Amino acid sequence: MEDNGEPLDHPDNRKYAEHVRRHGIKQFIHNYNKNKDRIDRCFKWGDEIEYVIVKFDHNYQKVRLSLKPKDILEVMYEREEREGANRQVLWRPEYGSFMIEATPGQPYGHNNEGNGIKSANNLYNNVENNMRERRRDMRDMLEEDEALIALSNFPRLGCDDVTVPHSSPDPLNSSTGSIFVSDDLTNSAHPRYVKTGYNIVQRRGRKIAINIPIFKDTNTADPFIELFNDKESNRAAKADHIYLDAPVLGMGCSCLQVTMQATSIEEAFVMNDQLTPLTPIMMVLSASTPIFRGYLSDKDCRYDACSYSMDDRTHEEMGERPLKHNKYRIHKSRCAPINTYLCESNAKYNDNPIVYNKEYYDEMINAGVPQPLAQHIAYLFIRDPTITYREKLDQIDETDCDHFENIQSTNWQTMRFKPPPTNQPSIGWRVEFRPMEIQMTDFENAAYAVFVVLLSRVILKYKLNFIIPISKVDENMSEGQKRDAINRSKFWFRKDIFSSNESQNTLNNNCNYNESNKKCKIEEESYIQMTINEIINGYGQEFPGLVPLMREYVNSISLDAYTSCKVQQYIQLIADRASAKLQTNAQWIRHFVRKHNDYKYDSVTNAQWIRHFVRKHNDYKYDSVVNDTITYDLLFTLNRIQNEDLIVKEL
Repeated sequence: MEDNGEPLDHPDNRKYAEHVRRHGIKQFIHNYNKNKDRIDRCFKWGDEIEYVIVKFDHNYQKVRLSLKPKDILEVMYEREEREGANRQVLWRPEYGSFMIEATPGQPYGHNNEGNGIKSANNLYNNVENNMRERRRDMRDMLEEDEALIALSNFPRLGCDDVTVPHSSPDPLNSSTGSIFVSDDLTNSAHPRYVKTGYNIVQRRGRKIAINIPIFKDTNTADPFIELFNDKESNRAAKADHIYLDAPVLGMGCSCLQVTMQATSIEEAFVMNDQLTPLTPIMMVLSASTPIFRGYLSDKDCRYDACSYSMDDRTHEEMGERPLKHNKYRIHKSRCAPINTYLCESNAKYNDNPIVYNKEYYDEMINAGVPQPLAQHIAYLFIRDPTITYREKLDQIDETDCDHFENIQSTNWQTMRFKPPPTNQPSIGWRVEFRPMEIQMTDFENAAYAVFVVLLSRVILKYKLNFIIPISKVDENMSEGQKRDAINRSKFWFRKDIFSSNESQNTLNNNCNYNESNKKCKIEEESYIQMTINEIINGYGQEFPGLVPLMREYVNSISLDAYTSCKVQQYIQLIADRASAKLQTNAQWIRHFVRKHNDYKYDSVTNAQWIRHFVRKHNDYKYDSVVNDTITYDLLFTLNRIQNEDLIVKEL
């Protein structure tokens, strides 16, 4: 199912970078003008979940990552060809060779007609069933000691002896120079994955450097310092941080993403902008990544690890040296929160420095592309392609879109604005919601996916306004990754979500920040700091809360009793996580590592489970180290939870 071709090495990749960008812009212009007036009445959406496959060694209480997804995909592709449109689940490769991605075979709502009760039900009541079908689909592909796990980050990824078959780091011969992982952990199902990592490292002129603050437990070394047999690593590693040095150590983290089709391009602009301030909020609510390379970290989320893992900026582009060989000072990684809103009425909230290719911008403006969209695309196109195929250098700009997608798809932002694909006429303008962490169970993942879709519906129906300065969204993303941010942090949020920016367009008329790079002053009273609980559940007369608004919306649409009950359960899960009645996955995992002998479980009696806990002992030494036995216990428990053999009330 993957395109084949010869990926260019870094020198040639850079040589053709301008060719790819220039033709990518022309392809976008043709696509925009072809589809700018397009209307799609049927609302469709879909989710993506990235799983890992693990293999248990019950005799030695060890669990390893399985590198068999490549073989599994070959079988799944054959099934897909055979079953066609009847295929309920599509399987695709992901960055890690231990990862595999699943999506529904058809978008939810694809068979809807009209806006009646059947239409509304089809949007929400098939999600969890489809996620269960993914596990059933995979069941006969796995051995008895293997499992498909929904886990944001394998706790000991980057440690010794964590893969089957065995792999060892080979810094001198690997594509990334990593001292922790070999190229075997990067997916070889398609050459783009290994070559992407290689080109990113070559372009930046040094290894990837990810530093995640360590959680200081009672016996953690202070300062926490690791010394490596590698000078570059010793220079890059920070004290009191967990050091990672390869793209797969960030991109090997799994997530949950939701893509929604808009009625029109204008509606897609609104959805993109209004959901953007909610990206850090949903990241916090879905936090599930407290462990990196065998250590408890002081973060609960994966996002910074992903961001640094794909950061191909040079010293000059990062502002560490004067611009000489590079054209732009680039303020963010290509994996980062978005940098501009797309609606003209929200432009004054684009208060971050905006760097973009002026030549491409002018070309799009002259072709009729709206100014905010032209600026957004011109910002994406200051990047080089991460990988280019020799066979695809020459394309027909009026009908092809590969050069555009080359740049578009390798800007991994929290929201992705997606034009209609040129080869799939049934798909329209879409937005992709990308910041959420994967959850342990199908119920949780379905709940978070449906919650985001309901948010989009509530925004459009009630014309809600969540816009705050982009810089505040960035602050929220940074704050939201901290340990227990759901309880300990406050986040910038719009105070009056029923006000419209249209009435504020007369403010600062003489200030056009997008052209002059001067900050426009925003009325500070339009946004305040709130807790996650206040944002989600509201507080008094001051703020209504997202959940009460969502319940009002759900009661206003036609749902059958079963679907209505299920949706209300989803909403309640989010409400209870926000109010601390239930733990986030990150809180539960962290507590399991530190206090897992204290847990009381309601579970199906199982002889293996009883024997397992009889021989358990407290391996955690309060030194932040998550060893093999703890990892085995954790994933053994997660597998039982995901298979519904074990119910944990805290979650």
